[in-house]
Amino acid sequence: MAKELWKGNEALAEAAVRAGVEAYFGYPITPQTELLEYMSRRMPEMGRTFLQAESEIGAIHMVYGAACAGARAMTSSSSPGISLMQEGMSYIAGSEVPVVIVDIMRGGPGLGNIQPSQADYFQMVKSAGHGDYHALVLAPSTVQEAVDLMYLSFDLAFKYRHIVTLLGDGSLGQMMEPVEMPPFKELSSERPDWALAGAAGRPPHTITSLYLNAEKLEALNLHLQDKLAEIKTNEVRYETLLTDDAEFVIVAFGTMGRIAHSAIRQARATGLMVGLLRPISLWPFPDQALDELAKRVKGILVVEMNAGQMLEDVTAIVKDRIPVHFLGRMGGIVPLPDDILPALNTLCGVVRSRNGHRRERILA
Repeated sequence: MAKELWKGNEALAEAAVRAGVEAYFGYPITPQTELLEYMSRRMPEMGRTFLQAESEIGAIHMVYGAACAGARAMTSSSSPGISLMQEGMSYIAGSEVPVVIVDIMRGGPGLGNIQPSQADYFQMVKSAGHGDYHALVLAPSTVQEAVDLMYLSFDLAFKYRHIVTLLGDGSLGQMMEPVEMPPFKELSSERPDWALAGAAGRPPHTITSLYLNAEKLEALNLHLQDKLAEIKTNEVRYETLLTDDAEFVIVAFGTMGRIAHSAIRQARATGLMVGLLRPISLWPFPDQALDELAKRVKGILVVEMNAGQMLEDVTAIVKDRIPVHFLGRMGGIVPLPDDILPALNTLCGVVRSRNGHRRERILA
């Protein structure tokens, strides 16, 4: 199939249409508004449901209702809008209904700006609403990968009856790249056996996240933990680049993982043996892959468009075995290869200094 030039937000929307989304509810907020605008035209063309809600709070609860009926439902927003959705996300997780959410991150905190950022890592990976659960979080680095993961997301959401989020940023949403669109999925018109039927004569179903009995609520939570453990076993995704002979590794996700590719090529041209670990699933995080790398490389550089949010996960896994340095920019400023290379050289110098000191102590 030939590739076509697509803008990131619109490509995500078309991929969702081809994956069979039946209902989209959203509220405009930059830098993801084009996704909503595309859906406002495309969904009615397909005979499907589009509704611009009165707010992000309204949108997520409309998604919740459609998902309870067994529909393939989704919403999209950006950082402040996702904040408003988090109560509804917790209801969705507690009710075990499948939902897909797209977050195209912008600078913050507060209203911030419309520039790209990765400061929603904590919001989507660590919290995504109150209670003991995690959403399944996927972070694409190219428009093609965003399309592919979007296409996959509904299958994952229904497989686990859980929230799947695509975490991008303003760069990904606004850039244009050649994309090969997937085919339209053939979907069954039959609703899942757990879905609300809404018609007389059918078996009644109850979908709720309200459990006034503590023992019943604990049983639900234990069930959710078992499901999360299954997701951690089956759904870890990551990319490695030139790690077989690497002495140092960059850990970066999304847009920064993409930019790290260029920095690694430049570093290797100077003789610095650098590789890349790019987590694609931020939850579940590729703990084991990072742990194995930490056993054989000399140092790690974490690069993010935030103050060091994924850095906390990296340092927790590495556990001071090797130096872990951090390069971060905030407010919508994107670190470039020319920023990454000096940080790599600093890390390399620290490692060499530590090794030198260790040799001196041995000789003494």
